[in-house]
Amino acid sequence: MYEDEFELTFDLQSEEPAAQEPVVPQPAPAKPAAAVPPIADEPTRVMVLEKQPEPKAEPARPAALRPAQKLPQPERPAQGGRCVLISGGDRGIGAAAARRFYHAGYRVAVLYHSNADAAAALEKELPGVVAVQCDVASRPSCELTFRTVEQALGRVDVLVSNAGIAQQKLFTDITPAEWQRMLDVNLSGAFHLCQLVLPGMIRRKAGRILTVSSMWGQTGGSCEVHYSAAKAGLIGLTKALAKEEGPSGITVNCVAPGVIDTDMMAAFTAEDKAALAEETPVGRLGSADEVARLLVFLASEDAGYITGQVFGVNGGLVI
Repeated sequence: MYEDEFELTFDLQSEEPAAQEPVVPQPAPAKPAAAVPPIADEPTRVMVLEKQPEPKAEPARPAALRPAQKLPQPERPAQGGRCVLISGGDRGIGAAAARRFYHAGYRVAVLYHSNADAAAALEKELPGVVAVQCDVASRPSCELTFRTVEQALGRVDVLVSNAGIAQQKLFTDITPAEWQRMLDVNLSGAFHLCQLVLPGMIRRKAGRILTVSSMWGQTGGSCEVHYSAAKAGLIGLTKALAKEEGPSGITVNCVAPGVIDTDMMAAFTAEDKAALAEETPVGRLGSADEVARLLVFLASEDAGYITGQVFGVNGGLVI
Protein backbone atom coordinates (compact mmCIF):
# COMPACT_ATOMS: atom_id res chain seq x y z
CA MET A 1 0.00 0.00 0.00
CA TYR A 2 2.80 2.34 0.88
CA GLU A 3 4.64 1.40 -2.28
CA ASP A 4 1.61 2.33 -4.35
CA GLU A 5 1.32 5.71 -2.66
CA PHE A 6 5.01 6.42 -3.11
CA GLU A 7 4.90 5.57 -6.81
CA LEU A 8 1.89 7.80 -7.36
CA THR A 9 3.54 10.74 -5.58
CA PHE A 10 6.71 10.18 -7.54
CA ASP A 11 4.86 10.25 -10.87
CA LEU A 12 2.99 13.43 -10.04
CA GLN A 13 6.14 15.20 -8.96
CA SER A 14 7.85 14.18 -12.14
CA GLU A 15 5.21 16.07 -14.07
CA GLU A 16 6.44 19.46 -12.83
CA PRO A 17 9.64 19.44 -14.88
CA ALA A 18 7.60 18.32 -17.88
CA ALA A 19 5.37 21.38 -17.52
CA GLN A 20 8.43 23.64 -17.91
CA GLU A 21 9.40 22.14 -21.26
CA PRO A 22 8.81 25.41 -23.20
CA VAL A 23 11.51 27.13 -21.04
CA VAL A 24 14.14 24.39 -21.38
CA PRO A 25 15.72 23.47 -24.74
CA GLN A 26 14.09 20.63 -26.62
CA PRO A 27 16.59 17.82 -25.82
CA ALA A 28 16.22 18.28 -22.04
CA PRO A 29 12.55 17.15 -21.60
CA ALA A 30 13.29 13.77 -23.18
CA LYS A 31 15.44 12.70 -20.19
CA PRO A 32 12.70 12.74 -17.51
CA ALA A 33 10.41 10.85 -19.89
CA ALA A 34 13.00 8.09 -20.28
CA ALA A 35 13.39 7.79 -16.49
CA VAL A 36 9.68 7.10 -16.00
CA PRO A 37 8.37 4.95 -18.92
CA PRO A 38 4.62 5.40 -18.27
CA ILE A 39 4.89 9.22 -18.55
CA ALA A 40 4.25 9.32 -22.32
CA ASP A 41 0.82 11.00 -22.12
CA GLU A 42 0.60 13.06 -18.95
CA PRO A 43 -3.07 14.22 -19.06
CA THR A 44 -4.53 10.86 -20.05
CA ARG A 45 -2.38 9.00 -17.54
CA VAL A 46 -4.09 10.77 -14.68
CA MET A 47 -7.47 9.67 -16.04
CA VAL A 48 -6.31 6.06 -16.17
CA LEU A 49 -5.22 6.15 -12.54
CA GLU A 50 -8.64 7.44 -11.51
CA LYS A 51 -10.49 4.73 -13.41
CA GLN A 52 -8.41 1.74 -12.32
CA PRO A 53 -10.49 0.99 -9.18
CA GLU A 54 -13.61 0.37 -11.33
CA PRO A 55 -12.55 -3.12 -12.56
CA LYS A 56 -11.02 -3.65 -9.11
CA ALA A 57 -7.55 -3.85 -10.56
CA GLU A 58 -4.77 -5.39 -8.53
CA PRO A 59 -2.37 -2.97 -6.80
CA ALA A 60 0.85 -2.15 -8.64
CA ARG A 61 3.13 -5.17 -8.72
CA PRO A 62 6.86 -5.65 -9.28
CA ALA A 63 8.10 -5.86 -12.85
CA ALA A 64 8.14 -9.68 -12.65
CA LEU A 65 4.34 -9.68 -12.49
CA ARG A 66 3.68 -7.40 -15.45
CA PRO A 67 3.08 -10.25 -17.95
CA ALA A 68 0.29 -11.62 -15.75
CA GLN A 69 -1.28 -8.14 -15.49
CA LYS A 70 -2.04 -8.21 -19.20
CA LEU A 71 -4.67 -10.87 -18.52
CA PRO A 72 -8.24 -9.78 -17.70
CA GLN A 73 -9.07 -9.68 -14.02
CA PRO A 74 -10.85 -12.75 -12.55
CA GLU A 75 -13.51 -10.47 -11.06
CA ARG A 76 -14.82 -9.54 -14.52
CA PRO A 77 -17.84 -11.29 -16.07
CA ALA A 78 -17.13 -14.76 -17.39
CA GLN A 79 -17.27 -13.74 -21.05
CA GLY A 80 -14.38 -11.32 -20.54
CA GLY A 81 -12.41 -13.30 -17.95
CA ARG A 82 -9.39 -15.53 -18.04
CA CYS A 83 -9.71 -19.08 -19.28
CA VAL A 84 -8.90 -22.18 -17.23
CA LEU A 85 -8.63 -25.81 -18.33
CA ILE A 86 -9.12 -28.41 -15.60
CA SER A 87 -8.42 -32.09 -16.21
CA GLY A 88 -10.37 -34.52 -14.07
CA GLY A 89 -12.86 -31.70 -13.63
CA ASP A 90 -16.04 -33.73 -13.38
CA ARG A 91 -15.72 -34.79 -9.73
CA GLY A 92 -13.88 -34.31 -6.45
CA ILE A 93 -11.18 -31.66 -6.37
CA GLY A 94 -11.56 -30.97 -10.10
CA ALA A 95 -15.28 -30.20 -9.85
CA ALA A 96 -14.73 -28.07 -6.75
CA ALA A 97 -12.04 -26.15 -8.65
CA ALA A 98 -14.38 -25.68 -11.61
CA ARG A 99 -16.98 -24.09 -9.32
CA ARG A 100 -14.46 -21.81 -7.61
CA PHE A 101 -12.90 -20.63 -10.86
CA TYR A 102 -16.32 -20.14 -12.43
CA HIS A 103 -17.56 -17.95 -9.58
CA ALA A 104 -14.28 -16.00 -9.70
CA GLY A 105 -15.17 -14.96 -13.26
CA TYR A 106 -13.13 -17.44 -15.28
CA ARG A 107 -14.29 -19.16 -18.43
CA VAL A 108 -13.99 -22.85 -17.58
CA ALA A 109 -13.37 -26.02 -19.55
CA VAL A 110 -13.26 -29.37 -17.78
CA LEU A 111 -11.97 -32.68 -19.07
CA TYR A 112 -13.57 -35.94 -18.01
CA HIS A 113 -12.70 -39.53 -18.84
CA SER A 114 -15.87 -41.60 -18.58
CA ASN A 115 -18.37 -39.97 -16.22
CA ALA A 116 -20.46 -38.16 -18.82
CA ASP A 117 -23.41 -37.77 -16.44
CA ALA A 118 -21.32 -35.90 -13.88
CA ALA A 119 -19.87 -33.69 -16.60
CA ALA A 120 -23.32 -32.90 -17.97
CA ALA A 121 -24.57 -32.08 -14.47
CA LEU A 122 -21.68 -29.65 -14.01
CA GLU A 123 -22.46 -27.96 -17.34
CA LYS A 124 -26.07 -27.55 -16.20
CA GLU A 125 -25.04 -26.23 -12.79
CA LEU A 126 -22.55 -23.75 -14.26
CA PRO A 127 -23.93 -22.36 -17.54
CA GLY A 128 -21.16 -21.70 -20.02
CA VAL A 129 -18.80 -24.36 -18.71
CA VAL A 130 -17.44 -26.60 -21.48
CA ALA A 131 -17.01 -30.30 -20.66
CA VAL A 132 -14.95 -32.42 -23.07
CA GLN A 133 -14.24 -36.14 -22.94
CA CYS A 134 -10.53 -36.93 -22.89
CA ASP A 135 -8.14 -39.75 -22.02
CA VAL A 136 -5.18 -37.78 -20.70
CA ALA A 137 -2.98 -40.87 -21.06
CA SER A 138 -3.38 -40.63 -24.84
CA ARG A 139 -1.49 -37.91 -26.71
CA PRO A 140 -3.87 -37.94 -29.72
CA SER A 141 -6.85 -37.61 -27.37
CA CYS A 142 -5.21 -34.67 -25.57
CA GLU A 143 -4.39 -32.93 -28.85
CA LEU A 144 -7.93 -33.26 -30.17
CA THR A 145 -9.38 -32.11 -26.87
CA PHE A 146 -7.08 -29.12 -26.66
CA ARG A 147 -8.11 -27.93 -30.13
CA THR A 148 -11.75 -28.21 -29.06
CA VAL A 149 -11.11 -26.21 -25.89
CA GLU A 150 -9.20 -23.51 -27.76
CA GLN A 151 -12.07 -23.14 -30.22
CA ALA A 152 -14.52 -22.81 -27.33
CA LEU A 153 -12.51 -20.50 -25.05
CA GLY A 154 -10.10 -18.84 -27.46
CA ARG A 155 -7.07 -19.58 -25.32
CA VAL A 156 -5.96 -21.24 -22.07
CA ASP A 157 -4.50 -18.91 -19.43
CA VAL A 158 -4.49 -21.41 -16.57
CA LEU A 159 -4.00 -25.18 -16.61
CA VAL A 160 -5.01 -27.29 -13.62
CA SER A 161 -3.60 -30.78 -14.23
CA ASN A 162 -5.72 -32.73 -11.80
CA ALA A 163 -6.69 -35.98 -13.55
CA GLY A 164 -5.51 -39.02 -11.66
CA ILE A 165 -6.23 -42.57 -10.58
CA ALA A 166 -5.34 -44.45 -7.41
CA GLN A 167 -4.96 -48.07 -6.41
CA GLN A 168 -4.01 -49.80 -3.17
CA LYS A 169 -2.00 -52.92 -3.78
CA LEU A 170 1.11 -54.65 -2.48
CA PHE A 171 4.11 -53.74 -4.58
CA THR A 172 4.83 -57.39 -5.36
CA ASP A 173 1.30 -57.79 -6.74
CA ILE A 174 1.34 -54.79 -9.09
CA THR A 175 1.32 -55.91 -12.72
CA PRO A 176 3.41 -54.16 -15.38
CA ALA A 177 0.18 -52.99 -17.02
CA GLU A 178 -1.08 -51.47 -13.74
CA TRP A 179 2.26 -49.75 -13.18
CA GLN A 180 2.26 -48.28 -16.68
CA ARG A 181 -1.35 -47.16 -16.51
CA MET A 182 -0.67 -45.32 -13.24
CA LEU A 183 2.26 -43.44 -14.79
CA ASP A 184 0.38 -42.76 -18.03
CA VAL A 185 -2.57 -41.10 -16.31
CA ASN A 186 -0.98 -39.43 -13.29
CA LEU A 187 2.30 -38.27 -14.84
CA SER A 188 2.23 -38.49 -18.63
CA GLY A 189 -1.20 -36.84 -18.66
CA ALA A 190 0.33 -33.73 -17.09
CA PHE A 191 3.21 -33.89 -19.57
CA HIS A 192 0.82 -33.93 -22.55
CA LEU A 193 -1.33 -31.06 -21.32
CA CYS A 194 1.60 -28.88 -20.27
CA GLN A 195 3.20 -29.25 -23.70
CA LEU A 196 -0.04 -28.29 -25.40
CA VAL A 197 -0.81 -25.15 -23.35
CA LEU A 198 2.74 -23.78 -23.19
CA PRO A 199 3.15 -22.42 -26.75
CA GLY A 200 0.24 -19.99 -26.28
CA MET A 201 1.38 -18.98 -22.81
CA ILE A 202 4.91 -18.35 -24.06
CA ARG A 203 3.60 -16.16 -26.91
CA ARG A 204 1.56 -14.11 -24.43
CA LYS A 205 4.40 -14.04 -21.88
CA ALA A 206 1.91 -15.04 -19.18
CA GLY A 207 0.36 -18.18 -17.77
CA ARG A 208 -0.27 -20.37 -14.75
CA ILE A 209 0.26 -24.13 -14.58
CA LEU A 210 -0.96 -25.96 -11.48
CA THR A 211 -0.42 -29.66 -10.86
CA VAL A 212 -2.22 -31.75 -8.27
CA SER A 213 0.04 -34.31 -6.62
CA SER A 214 -0.45 -35.95 -3.20
CA MET A 215 1.19 -36.11 0.19
CA TRP A 216 2.26 -39.62 -0.86
CA GLY A 217 4.26 -37.97 -3.61
CA GLN A 218 6.18 -36.22 -0.83
CA THR A 219 6.57 -39.08 1.63
CA GLY A 220 5.60 -42.30 -0.14
CA GLY A 221 2.63 -44.47 0.76
CA SER A 222 2.72 -48.13 1.74
CA CYS A 223 0.71 -50.33 -0.65
CA GLU A 224 0.60 -47.40 -3.10
CA VAL A 225 4.11 -47.52 -4.53
CA HIS A 226 3.08 -46.94 -8.16
CA TYR A 227 0.76 -44.10 -7.14
CA SER A 228 3.47 -42.54 -4.94
CA ALA A 229 6.05 -42.80 -7.72
CA ALA A 230 3.79 -41.09 -10.25
CA LYS A 231 2.87 -38.30 -7.85
CA ALA A 232 6.52 -37.78 -6.88
CA GLY A 233 7.31 -37.48 -10.58
CA LEU A 234 4.67 -34.78 -10.85
CA ILE A 235 6.44 -32.78 -8.14
CA GLY A 236 9.72 -33.11 -10.04
CA LEU A 237 8.04 -31.99 -13.26
CA THR A 238 6.60 -28.95 -11.47
CA LYS A 239 9.91 -27.80 -10.00
CA ALA A 240 11.92 -28.24 -13.19
CA LEU A 241 9.29 -26.66 -15.45
CA ALA A 242 9.01 -23.66 -13.13
CA LYS A 243 12.71 -22.91 -13.65
CA GLU A 244 12.43 -23.33 -17.41
CA GLU A 245 9.32 -21.19 -17.94
CA GLY A 246 9.87 -18.47 -15.34
CA PRO A 247 11.61 -16.15 -17.85
CA SER A 248 8.49 -16.37 -20.04
CA GLY A 249 6.24 -15.01 -17.29
CA ILE A 250 4.76 -18.44 -16.51
CA THR A 251 4.52 -19.81 -12.99
CA VAL A 252 4.27 -23.53 -12.21
CA ASN A 253 3.18 -24.76 -8.79
CA CYS A 254 1.99 -27.97 -7.20
CA VAL A 255 -0.69 -28.72 -4.63
CA ALA A 256 -0.24 -31.91 -2.60
CA PRO A 257 -3.52 -32.80 -0.86
CA GLY A 258 -3.65 -35.04 2.18
CA VAL A 259 -6.73 -37.04 3.13
CA ILE A 260 -9.51 -35.26 1.25
CA ASP A 261 -13.07 -36.51 1.60
CA THR A 262 -13.99 -37.16 -2.04
CA ASP A 263 -15.47 -40.09 -3.95
CA MET A 264 -11.95 -41.53 -4.27
CA MET A 265 -12.42 -42.51 -0.62
CA ALA A 266 -15.61 -44.41 -1.35
CA ALA A 267 -13.96 -47.69 -0.38
CA PHE A 268 -13.12 -46.38 3.11
CA THR A 269 -15.54 -47.19 5.92
CA ALA A 270 -16.73 -44.64 8.44
CA GLU A 271 -14.36 -46.23 10.95
CA ASP A 272 -11.44 -45.86 8.51
CA LYS A 273 -12.24 -42.19 7.97
CA ALA A 274 -12.56 -41.60 11.71
CA ALA A 275 -9.16 -43.19 12.28
CA LEU A 276 -7.58 -41.02 9.58
CA ALA A 277 -9.17 -37.91 11.08
CA GLU A 278 -7.78 -38.84 14.49
CA GLU A 279 -4.28 -39.15 13.02
CA THR A 280 -4.54 -35.69 11.45
CA PRO A 281 -3.39 -32.87 13.75
CA VAL A 282 -6.42 -30.69 12.96
CA GLY A 283 -8.68 -33.63 13.82
CA ARG A 284 -10.67 -33.92 10.60
CA LEU A 285 -10.49 -34.76 6.91
CA GLY A 286 -10.01 -32.05 4.31
CA SER A 287 -12.59 -30.91 1.78
CA ALA A 288 -12.21 -30.57 -1.98
CA ASP A 289 -13.25 -26.93 -1.70
CA GLU A 290 -10.29 -26.16 0.55
CA VAL A 291 -7.94 -27.41 -2.17
CA ALA A 292 -9.90 -25.52 -4.83
CA ARG A 293 -9.53 -22.21 -3.00
CA LEU A 294 -5.75 -22.60 -2.96
CA LEU A 295 -5.73 -23.38 -6.68
CA VAL A 296 -7.67 -20.19 -7.46
CA PHE A 297 -5.23 -18.15 -5.38
CA LEU A 298 -2.18 -19.67 -7.11
CA ALA A 299 -3.74 -18.78 -10.46
CA SER A 300 -4.20 -15.15 -9.45
CA GLU A 301 -1.88 -12.19 -9.93
CA ASP A 302 -1.34 -12.11 -6.17
CA ALA A 303 0.66 -15.34 -6.58
CA GLY A 304 2.85 -14.02 -9.38
CA TYR A 305 6.05 -14.28 -7.34
CA ILE A 306 5.35 -17.87 -6.28
CA THR A 307 6.65 -20.62 -8.53
CA GLY A 308 8.20 -24.07 -8.28
CA GLN A 309 6.57 -24.66 -4.89
CA VAL A 310 4.68 -27.60 -3.40
CA PHE A 311 1.77 -26.71 -1.12
CA GLY A 312 0.54 -29.34 1.30
CA VAL A 313 -3.18 -29.26 2.08
CA ASN A 314 -3.09 -32.04 4.66
CA GLY A 315 -4.16 -30.71 8.06
CA GLY A 316 -0.62 -31.07 9.38
CA LEU A 317 -0.35 -34.77 8.56
CA VAL A 318 2.81 -34.08 6.56
CA ILE A 319 5.07 -31.23 7.69
